Amino acid sequence: MSEVMIRKAVREDCASMLELIRELAEYEKALYEVTITLDEFIEDGFGKSPVWGAFVAELNHEIVGISLYYDRFSTWKGRRLYLEDLVVTEKMRGKQIGKLLFDATLEYGKSNQYSGMVFQVLYWNEPAINFYKKYSPKFDNEWLNVSIELKN
Repeated sequence: MSEVMIRKAVREDCASMLELIRELAEYEKALYEVTITLDEFIEDGFGKSPVWGAFVAELNHEIVGISLYYDRFSTWKGRRLYLEDLVVTEKMRGKQIGKLLFDATLEYGKSNQYSGMVFQVLYWNEPAINFYKKYSPKFDNEWLNVSIELKN
């Protein structure tokens, strides 16, 4: 196998990244919930006011994984990095690509003086939970997730 390269995402990666996001949504049995268009995704990451950043894992000129994050603020802790999605395409799982992406994201947070990194994992996603446990995380069972849709 060739060497996997971890690098910051660029605008040209967005179509491949969105495909991986759809693959994750399908795995989570919620593909119908992915409503963002490619144009919106590009604008939100590379437009006048980008709201997300990402690392990609590239193998033989193909994006095989992503780690997408954004800024979050806690009145108790200050700046936090929020990991929105960590995805490795199914055929490449088990090859340490997720670890490379996760470690790059953690290092980004440390080098940019974030006070920590937070994320969610589905309660039934045992492979992901076991992966994250290697990092000694604090799992929170007190808070409920809440969201309100603002656009139709």
